[in-house]
Amino acid sequence: MIALGYAIETRNLTKTYKSKKGGKVNVVDDLNLIVEEGEIFGFLGPNGAGKTTTIKMLLGIIYPTDGEAYLLGKEVGDMKVHQEISYLPEKPYYYEHMTGLEILMFYGSLFGIKDKAKCEELLRKVNLQGAGTKTISQYSKGMQQRIGLAQSLLNDPKLLFLDEPTGGLDPIAHIEIRDLILRFRDEGKTCFISSHELSDVERICDRVAIIHHGKIRKQGRLDDLLRGGRLEITANGVSDAWAHSLQLPEALISARDGRVIIDMPDNHDSNAVLDAIRNQKGSIVSLIPRRIRLEDLFIETVSDRGSRQEISDVAPNA
Repeated sequence: MIALGYAIETRNLTKTYKSKKGGKVNVVDDLNLIVEEGEIFGFLGPNGAGKTTTIKMLLGIIYPTDGEAYLLGKEVGDMKVHQEISYLPEKPYYYEHMTGLEILMFYGSLFGIKDKAKCEELLRKVNLQGAGTKTISQYSKGMQQRIGLAQSLLNDPKLLFLDEPTGGLDPIAHIEIRDLILRFRDEGKTCFISSHELSDVERICDRVAIIHHGKIRKQGRLDDLLRGGRLEITANGVSDAWAHSLQLPEALISARDGRVIIDMPDNHDSNAVLDAIRNQKGSIVSLIPRRIRLEDLFIETVSDRGSRQEISDVAPNA
């Protein structure tokens, strides 16, 4: 049955290799993944988790051992889908003697595109309008990432695969690349990002999946996955007895000399607590939300879950 309505859908996708010890290891194990059209999706996991293998299967570079995968409603391997997708690897290779404009003209020719004006427009789109005549050898790491993004847009793809798009960049280049990716979403494109830069993922992604030992451990909207933080309210001018009389399940309340600190789950009605303090003629000193960070969720998710064969055990000729 063909998948409809999703940019990416996998069903029990599996890739098995022979190990050096003679057995088998599932590098990707029964993977069920859904990426909706028009979103920025973060694909996270430690080294050796199966991210690169998954991407290679989705791009048709390697074949799955079992399961199915669909891109934009078409089966992976359908040549028509290759006209609608694009891929920027973590370490793209460029002919360094070529200029930025020549690179775009060269790769555009592979799509049958010989429109110089379009290539110049892509340079402007990635803020390289003044660098089109410089050779790639003169480009900084950030500029090389931007020319890579321009190259990935030559065929006006609906779905972009971006592998570590902000890896190794300075803070200014980080911001520039993040802003470009957000613009892609505004244009209706779907971005599938594999990254170790969790702060970037938390800032720009709509949904994420965390893969570990080849299996999806967490998947969903960031707002839902990062729920369960806490809220700290500090107030003055209320009695200690009143503060200790508050009925707030799972809250930690400390009160002394008219000063109260309430540390409570963020799913409590904070407005009701603030109103109660004001009714006691108290004054609010501070209200500090402490949201669960993606980094915390990631570390909790990929903590040791038992012994498994490592990816390094896979035979090199597998």
